[in-house]
Amino acid sequence: MPVETVVLLPGTASDEAFVRSVFAEPLSQVGAVFTAPRVRTLSERLTALENASTSHPIVVGGVSLGAHVAAAWAVRNPARCAGLILALPAWTGPANGAPAAMAAKASAEIVTRHGLDAALRGTTGWLHDELSRAWRGYGDQLVSHLEEAATSAAPTLDELKTLDVPTGILGCVDDPVHPIEIAREWADAIPRAVLTTTTLDAYPHALGRAVQAWHQAR
Repeated sequence: MPVETVVLLPGTASDEAFVRSVFAEPLSQVGAVFTAPRVRTLSERLTALENASTSHPIVVGGVSLGAHVAAAWAVRNPARCAGLILALPAWTGPANGAPAAMAAKASAEIVTRHGLDAALRGTTGWLHDELSRAWRGYGDQLVSHLEEAATSAAPTLDELKTLDVPTGILGCVDDPVHPIEIAREWADAIPRAVLTTTTLDAYPHALGRAVQAWHQAR
């Protein structure tokens, strides 16, 4: 098979460093050329995919919000998309109070009222380390991005059904913020999708299993 160009996007208020830490090794194992662009807003995420599109179709994807944006781009650009790597899709269609959207909204409110340190105080371990770095990297854009993400729309089921490309989807069976039912819904809708699962105990590197699912779908 030819070498694939893969562009993956971060989730809400996450960053390119996290994406690289999760996906660089599994993508190198399948010989893909991998890019994780530095993006902070929804429009920057879309622009990164537009700018990355080359003379041949590319594989796109990401984590949570990044998966939403990549799938939405693929819906609008079917001839430019060669595949999808989607980890932890958080909702389908409008956010409508989805757990991840509510979490983003609540985080924005805490940062606004009490500051960044207060918002980070309830996190521990690897998540605390990742959010501490990524959130500080957003600077003054953090609150507006969290609010923007909380009201953004993911592709609808009808739109997902049009994505006739090899697709790997990673869902977590015990993550209340990213319900496994959403990952299963996306996998059922996308014609050539392979779903793999993980648990919270295996985070964060288990998210890279979406690469193996995509490779199986090829």
